[in-house]
Amino acid sequence: MKQDLTGRVVAITGGARGIGLATAKEFVAAGAKVAIGDLDVGLAKKVADGITGEVVALPLDVTSPQSFSEFLDDTEAALGSLDILVNNAGVMLTGEFLVESAATEDKMIDINLRGVILGCKLAATRFTGQGSGAIINIASMAGVAGFPGVATYCATKFGVVGLTAALREELRPHGISVSAILPGIVHTELSAGVQLPGVVEDFVSVEPADIAAAVVAVARTRRAQSYAPRRLSLVLRIAEVIPERPRRFLYRITRTEQVYLAVDQATRDAYHARAGG
Repeated sequence: MKQDLTGRVVAITGGARGIGLATAKEFVAAGAKVAIGDLDVGLAKKVADGITGEVVALPLDVTSPQSFSEFLDDTEAALGSLDILVNNAGVMLTGEFLVESAATEDKMIDINLRGVILGCKLAATRFTGQGSGAIINIASMAGVAGFPGVATYCATKFGVVGLTAALREELRPHGISVSAILPGIVHTELSAGVQLPGVVEDFVSVEPADIAAAVVAVARTRRAQSYAPRRLSLVLRIAEVIPERPRRFLYRITRTEQVYLAVDQATRDAYHARAGG
């Protein structure tokens, strides 16, 4: 049975741009009340003002337990008891693994994995008391397949997929659903400068609105895991059953193995500078 989202209170991390912003708009269109949390609270307030509906913009640092807890407190003070948390905040800092700095590793692990763990724990604590709630984690196709140039990013997203699967079972007796969204390459700042071969672009690239639609669909159905685009699931399953040598040959002729290495470096550097990598 599909859940009615009218009047539901939704908190979205990293909600000032990209997937988070598109998701906020999609939830509001579905009748929900939304809190946008972001480090850039000025931008969050600006975009919130442009959305017609019940939306609040709040400061949030997902690496800080105090900040995250205050974000959820402020969400409930402004909108009512929390019903859904979307753990969306994330960074993708690309480059060769052997030259990746410890600071870069820590940045991705702290935001992409520890931030999601923290959000799950804080939200689940609240949801356990009320006997209901939903947590939706934004993972990635990089959470089920490894790609050169984003090894640590893949590690964090594999962690999110595993965390989601485990918590889905552990928290189910408390009336809490935990789900994962696995996007392909989304046309946002996070993937700016990644130059996709035509065949890859056709199969795995999506817009933020596509991910937002998948998130809201999962909020209604409480499905465990969803790929966006849906065909990505089939592509990855086929890749899993192909033996390693022919799979590598396929990656080579489609230039898939170079997607995160043969990038527009100036564009990536600009993103890294903003993301703090």
